[in-house]
Amino acid sequence: MDFGKTPPSGGWGVPVVIQDEQTLEVLMLGYMNAEAFEKTQAEGKVTFFSRSKNRLWTKGEESGNFLFVKSIHIDCDNDTILIKANPVGPTCHTGSRSCFKTDYNQNFIFELENIINDRYNNPVEGSYINKMRNKGLNKIAQKVGEEGVETVIAALAETEEDLIGEASDLLFHLMFLLKEKGLSIQDIAKKLESRHK
Repeated sequence: MDFGKTPPSGGWGVPVVIQDEQTLEVLMLGYMNAEAFEKTQAEGKVTFFSRSKNRLWTKGEESGNFLFVKSIHIDCDNDTILIKANPVGPTCHTGSRSCFKTDYNQNFIFELENIINDRYNNPVEGSYINKMRNKGLNKIAQKVGEEGVETVIAALAETEEDLIGEASDLLFHLMFLLKEKGLSIQDIAKKLESRHK
């Protein structure tokens, strides 16, 4: 796997920020020298240069919690790397998702998209998504309409908690419908961004 990037300058190592490719959560900071950078590109798993051990180490080599590279970005000064990765398990040695212990729920919509994708790739007998998929596209689209109406009613005549609940149902079913049509939240974000310009 070659990402076609030239190692940045920085002698024994440059800082590398690892970001969850899906949720955009910052997971950790490490360092790479040219050899670690080249190995990361070649294998598609993040490999650092350990300053304390004075050797290369692939994140997850002992725990199995690898960071699979999705993209590599080098900053404008050519001295820092941003890697967007797909983490397998917790990233931090403490067992936390992130070494920075950031709130997870701030990105839960992206994680929900991952959950929906997983239900498609690994159907669970009896799960709500599996039952709805068996009913077909029309039923999924109809459910979005129903939840939209319930959201409007809650906004006009019910409590704030009711509105949050109905809006949550609407968003979930909309994401479900997008998946059924082969689309994602990223497609919607790109469209909204293009309208903003």
